[in-house]
Amino acid sequence: MAIGPVQLIVLGFAHPEFHGEIIAELERLRRSDTVRVIDALAVYKDKNGELEVEHLSNLSWNEAVELGSKVGALIGLGIEGEAGMEAGALLGAEAAAEGVGVFDEDPAWDVLDELPNDSAAALILLEHHWAVPLRDAVLRAGGFRVGDGFISPLDLVAIGLHTAEEARELHALEMTTAARGK
Repeated sequence: MAIGPVQLIVLGFAHPEFHGEIIAELERLRRSDTVRVIDALAVYKDKNGELEVEHLSNLSWNEAVELGSKVGALIGLGIEGEAGMEAGALLGAEAAAEGVGVFDEDPAWDVLDELPNDSAAALILLEHHWAVPLRDAVLRAGGFRVGDGFISPLDLVAIGLHTAEEARELHALEMTTAARGK
């Protein structure tokens, strides 16, 4: 079975109020075969910068330990404290030794370092099932991925996908939420 394109989405929360909506939406997307969650973690950073990691799924503890190493390997974090962090870092180092670049675009990006103290983040590793046929068609045509990213609502005004008012409202919501975390 071909694995679809995989994306790590990192979402910040100034004062998280997790009530299951995120997990429910990810489950809905899985049922529709749009995406598959390979791993999902909630990372809490207290006011002193200490981290607590929790899975955002209904996996058993053993499944969480096994699957949690996927995000851990990408960012050097494990779910079993210092030993897990070392295991995640080793997996990342092994991948680099085999020529696999982890976060090639910006090797200095430390997702957990960017998380402000007294806040949280959801790290969701998604496989995009919907994109497998498109990716395969691109490859058959000799194409390759050059880059990807989410576009700000403010940037969508210029091409007519948002009105200026809609974009300002969405941007203000995003910035207000982010500012609450400071």
